[in-house]
Amino acid sequence: AASEREHSWFPPSLLAWQSLPHISMWQVIKVYTEDNSSRAVEVPSDIIARDICQLFVLKNHCIDDHSWTLFEHLAHLGIERTIEDHESVLEVQSNWGMDSDSRLYFRKNYAKYEFFKKPLDFFPESMVSISSETNGLMNHSELIQTFLNSSTCPEIHGFLHSKEQGRKSWKKFYFVLRRSGLYFSNKGTSKEPRHLQFVAEFCDSDVYTLLSARKTHGAPADYGFCVKPSKSSSARDLKLLCADDEQTRTCWITAMRLFKVKRHSFFTFASSFILPLEMKRSISENSLVAMDFSGHRSRVIENPSEALSVAVEEGLSWRRKSCHRLSHGSCSPSQSSLSNIAIHMAQPWFHSKLSRDEAHKLITQHGLIDGVFLLRDSQSNPKTFVLSLCHTQRIRHFQIVPVEDDGELFYSLDDGNTRFSDLLQLVEFYQLNRGVLPCKLKHHCARTTL
Repeated sequence: AASEREHSWFPPSLLAWQSLPHISMWQVIKVYTEDNSSRAVEVPSDIIARDICQLFVLKNHCIDDHSWTLFEHLAHLGIERTIEDHESVLEVQSNWGMDSDSRLYFRKNYAKYEFFKKPLDFFPESMVSISSETNGLMNHSELIQTFLNSSTCPEIHGFLHSKEQGRKSWKKFYFVLRRSGLYFSNKGTSKEPRHLQFVAEFCDSDVYTLLSARKTHGAPADYGFCVKPSKSSSARDLKLLCADDEQTRTCWITAMRLFKVKRHSFFTFASSFILPLEMKRSISENSLVAMDFSGHRSRVIENPSEALSVAVEEGLSWRRKSCHRLSHGSCSPSQSSLSNIAIHMAQPWFHSKLSRDEAHKLITQHGLIDGVFLLRDSQSNPKTFVLSLCHTQRIRHFQIVPVEDDGELFYSLDDGNTRFSDLLQLVEFYQLNRGVLPCKLKHHCARTTL
């Protein structure tokens, strides 16, 4: 009776919490960055992933461009996934095993909402079929747009390698993704119900990327992913899959994410609120032009050659001023080079002694979309630098060669035809002009510090 009288003083919303042992309304979580630095924060029990991201954006004075992402990293399984913005962070943690090395990572993912802006890049026509819901009246582009803006779900299909539990070998099957789940055909490419075997559904499962598919799981390629039940932390419950290329893997993972997210109202929020903001930002970035401020009135420089000559002249002018401050009027090439080093070393896109493999990993973590880049020292030639750039979901590496002319040191991507006074000027030019590159520099990779 005494217990009943004490409980009667609490509001009904708190009685449930009172009845659950060892649960408080605030809990401490630890979040990591790429360099494994971490920060512990106390959060309410109902906090979602987007709230965590906004918290760290505010604490670190970052620009909230909706690319900041919380990742679930399960080291004991060698897998990782994007935690969707609407997901409960503490619910995600509650599914971890007691002895597992599981972490939350906070970093950029430029591909997070890219499928809203460029859906055709994520869904090749050869992998998408018109479902019965559309009555066969839509072409590929209309089908994908309808998929993103309504409850209609097309059919994703194609070949994948699959590893059976308890076996070391991988086999290739024809897979089909439908609203009801993922299936594979036991008879070629047949989609007849009697030939389709159920693999997984996404009401209580999530899709993860395999961090080391070849080494850990003996996969035939590096493009591995898996489906894991949300409530399980056992390797036995993983449905291991592997694609032949990055575009195919991206299509499957994106489709599985969307099939699951469409069950939540957050999908409507993302498509109706975040997408317009991203489109406005994209338009703003694409409208950047070269300007000349030397006269009484500023003007747009439309000729690329003139824009380059103006940029080089500005760089030389800056160098002369810098040298004058350093040596009171006289400047040697070595002093000039020293001042240039100080500039690019301080830039967030420069990663100094980063290997090719490490650069590939860092760019992949930031999202394989056009224009994600970083600059680093060349390991094969100590006197040169390398621009690592993502284009069409592939990472390419371009050597930046120093060119000396009449005592002046320049940097070039095209054997000296286009020269820049320093790496900062080079990056700024290729952010505005594609030049010899396959695309403009758009998103730089920066290591986050909490």
